[in-house]
Amino acid sequence: MSAARRKPPFELPDFYVPWPARLNPHLEAARAHTKAWSYEMGILGPPRDGTQKEVWSERRFDGMDYALLCAYTHPEAPSAELDLITDWYVWVFYFDDHFLEVFKYSRDIAGGQAYLDRLPLFMPLDLSSTPPEPTNPVERGLWDLWKRTVPSMSMEWRRRFFENTQHLLDESMWEIENISEARVSNPVEYIEMRRKVGGAPWSSDLVEHAVAEIPARVVHSRPMRVFKDTFSDAVHLRNDLFSYEREILEEGELSNGVLVVEKFLECDTQRAADLVNDLLTSRLHQFETTAATELPWLFAEYGLNPAEQAQVMLYLRGLQDWQSGGHEWHMRSNRYMNQTAGREGRELTIPLPNGLGMSALRLPLTSGGLGLTRIKSFSHVPRQHVGPVKLPKFYMPYSTYLSPHLERARRNSKDWARRMGMLDVLPGVGVYIWDDHKFDVADVALCGALIHPDATPEQLDLTACWLVWGTYADDYFPALYGYTRDMPGAKVFNARLTQFMPDDVETASAAVPTNPVEVGLADLWKRTAGPLSAYGRKLFRKAIQDMTESWLWELNNQLINRVPDPVDYVEMRRKTFGSDLTMSLSRLSKGDAIPEEVFKTRTLRGLENSAADYACLVNDIFSYQKEIEFEGELNNGVLVVQKFLDVDKDSAVLVVNHLMTARMKQFEHLVEKELPVIIRSFDLDAKAQEKLHQYVVQLQQWMAGIPMWHAAVDRYKEAELLDAATPKLKTGNLAGLGMAATRVAELFKRERSDS
Repeated sequence: MSAARRKPPFELPDFYVPWPARLNPHLEAARAHTKAWSYEMGILGPPRDGTQKEVWSERRFDGMDYALLCAYTHPEAPSAELDLITDWYVWVFYFDDHFLEVFKYSRDIAGGQAYLDRLPLFMPLDLSSTPPEPTNPVERGLWDLWKRTVPSMSMEWRRRFFENTQHLLDESMWEIENISEARVSNPVEYIEMRRKVGGAPWSSDLVEHAVAEIPARVVHSRPMRVFKDTFSDAVHLRNDLFSYEREILEEGELSNGVLVVEKFLECDTQRAADLVNDLLTSRLHQFETTAATELPWLFAEYGLNPAEQAQVMLYLRGLQDWQSGGHEWHMRSNRYMNQTAGREGRELTIPLPNGLGMSALRLPLTSGGLGLTRIKSFSHVPRQHVGPVKLPKFYMPYSTYLSPHLERARRNSKDWARRMGMLDVLPGVGVYIWDDHKFDVADVALCGALIHPDATPEQLDLTACWLVWGTYADDYFPALYGYTRDMPGAKVFNARLTQFMPDDVETASAAVPTNPVEVGLADLWKRTAGPLSAYGRKLFRKAIQDMTESWLWELNNQLINRVPDPVDYVEMRRKTFGSDLTMSLSRLSKGDAIPEEVFKTRTLRGLENSAADYACLVNDIFSYQKEIEFEGELNNGVLVVQKFLDVDKDSAVLVVNHLMTARMKQFEHLVEKELPVIIRSFDLDAKAQEKLHQYVVQLQQWMAGIPMWHAAVDRYKEAELLDAATPKLKTGNLAGLGMAATRVAELFKRERSDS
């Protein structure tokens, strides 16, 4: 049965398209130019360069109409710029189909890798370098486009564009490997990898080329990263919906978001498609929320002048144009399933006069199309009674053991906390963050003894002190800035911390510590950073900064009472949990035996991210009652799933546990299948292999130890939570009020149980 006659696998959902699409007036010129260019490069015409089969016919090329895509996605580009952009998109789609035809269908992993290894040669940052002679249309087109594109851009942009183009090319191997193993990725892995292989970050770089280059000093800030990531995810998820029929039913692909959700939740295809659309909508809401709540802070903190602010705003408008234009093109291109798009009665089409760049204005008539589902994210009522969580059975294939130095670490870390002032009343505030009881209940030394069981006594002491510092700071921050909703104060607090992590460890900071967090950080930095290389200090400092800066994100969600978007939550949770901080302690202990490039590979980042997600979600399950009922939190993975899927607490816990299992199995897959490839690729010697193996074992012990610690301590148990929430008199000679305090405690407990 032909694709034209086959019943679609699902009905397309109602898309949220918040910005009107506009059409570039230079469309026809771009169509003529790019067809001529395609013939010149060998993309169209009789097969050349040894290619055995024609990839595209002229009829197919005309039907896909990439000039229309670019005219919609870049409506204000001058004619020459539109020609260049269109040629890029013809090239990238041709690469995708050429790679499919030559290497994916045949499962030719070796040939595909050799093919990909040559392509970076045609993207020199310095154009004085001459690449080898092109051997196929992809190489020929890439070299022509590169020469026409990079001269007008900064070296910083060139590096970003090179990296994103290389990701787009190289990660095609990930798709081949999954097809060869009949492996469907888990949702988190898919989103991360789709950004690379799907090419939308590459598209956002071309938006800069077409409208305005982003000021270099804000490129890596959280708001700009979120804009690029949400843009990418929405583009890719929309494409997955339109291309499901072609990719899954015709090409045998496994890298499609609808299929990923279908397999993960074991639901039917229509339900999976609707959920993918919900996630697409959520990502667009994240884009809008970030623009409204974080962009003003960005302009102020980085001191962007009016011209630089205008550059950022032009770039954001360019991303919006791409979203809306890409949707219009998907509705028209013969490349995709779009027979059920624009269903009658679900949108109002208003014809517009010529000259506005729009043929019509479409007004959706459904809640999804209007974006009203955003209300769910803002509707949470804090401090509801939720009760204890019924713990699921966790999948844990690894084990750990208890360090024999635990008691010493408990004793020494508590003495250290007392010296840092963590167990005292805060000066000028008059409240305790921790007292002796709260310190003992947390028992973070036990966590250290489980996640670093083979540490020396001195190493375990240091690990325990870092865990004390991180846990105390995580309690300190909301106590001083969350309840008071003091974002300016929180930003000042966070900015000051960098002063206590100097490059020269022996040089005293000019800043004087004013609270236990600063005192503790200054002490631990000197004890930890001293033996590290300059690069090691930079890496370790960034891990700490990422953790403390992520608390500002949590606070921003609290201020607007917004339950986070699922993707944003997973990615930020790694930072709020301090995963990189504790992992860095393990990584840095390996010294220079393992080349730094190894840690930058997809495999090692996949291992670390999988481990981090497992541990973070363990914490979310154990801490759910503590955070939701007693602290009024809304940054919790169980709650995020509840809101997104519209399910109850128990169902959400099962989904979170299922995701934990999927991430753990991904970890196992990487260790078994990809780690040996890394060892061969980098030709690691025996010492480096041993160190790498030790690091992987430490990650396994880290994952095994964290749920054991959560289950062992009283920090998350209801009895302790009720006791901690009971008003207490901690200072002064007020023994006569002891019975009154006891009665208050009993009344409080009775009230909670009645509710």
